[in-house]
Amino acid sequence: MDKFDKKYTRFEKARIIGARGLQIAMGAPVLISTKSYDPIDIAMLEFEKGVIPITVKRMSK
Repeated sequence: MDKFDKKYTRFEKARIIGARGLQIAMGAPVLISTKSYDPIDIAMLEFEKGVIPITVKRMSK
């Protein structure tokens, strides 16, 4: 098993998208081209494309 697994739990995904949506709403630059103006929609598109500069640090078992 790899040390870093690219699959996120639904809770991690929600936290990442929510945090990125807040950043966009506060004026952070958008990392993709889109016609949408909704920060959450933009954050979801960024997440799907894998361009969000946020990582998840997990505790080792």
